[in-house]
Amino acid sequence: MSDYREQIAEHLKFFGELGVAGYRKDADWAARREQSPVVSGQSSVISGQSSVEGREPGAQSLEPGGIESLSAIREDIGECVRCKLCTLGRKQIVFGVGNPNADLMFVGEAPGRDEDVQGIPFVGRAGQKLTQIIEAIGLKREDVYIANVIKCRPPENRNPEPDEVEQCEPFLFRQVDTIKPKVIVALGTFAAKSLLKSTDSISRLRGRVFDYRGAKLVPTFHPAFLLRNPSCRREVWEDMKRVRALLNGEDVA
Repeated sequence: MSDYREQIAEHLKFFGELGVAGYRKDADWAARREQSPVVSGQSSVISGQSSVEGREPGAQSLEPGGIESLSAIREDIGECVRCKLCTLGRKQIVFGVGNPNADLMFVGEAPGRDEDVQGIPFVGRAGQKLTQIIEAIGLKREDVYIANVIKCRPPENRNPEPDEVEQCEPFLFRQVDTIKPKVIVALGTFAAKSLLKSTDSISRLRGRVFDYRGAKLVPTFHPAFLLRNPSCRREVWEDMKRVRALLNGEDVA
């Protein structure tokens, strides 16, 4: 019980630092969440693959209507030897995780040590912070989809190099085109620059909304950056309020 209370206290403290004054119980928002396949229990979500009754994941390359399935994309990646990262100590591919029908998708840079071990994006301290950010707008981690530009951990967590991005980003494009989210949040400088093909810093890119592959893209600071710079939490909260408005179909300047 004490651990549970400590977790609640930590969440409330985080929300307070963001500037959250209360919990939003918007009827339309709540109804949309209840209709989510993950919330209503209509689908099973494991490491970015959806299982359909009577069919093994990956047994069919296209979903009804000709849309490529996430399991088919993961199968196409295989154990991947397309770039030099396969020889530089990576343990496994970190594909993506979450709701395959998500309206909201988060894209980070590349897996870190914890992610490389578990095969799931954003599971370390930065991942815990990301979960808090998701919950701050009334969603659960299971409601969204989370992936990285690069599917393998670069050595010593260095930035991915251009040839590595060139080989890996087509799989991210296919994930985006399959999920068809309404909103994509680019987490940090590298993800924002890679997706937008921009040389601007995250400080210059955040606060704006971009059109990207049929979705609205909102750049914001990486959760790991927030761990080192807690004073920037208010800016992230402003970005996430913008995300929430876009998900609700509101016009955002």
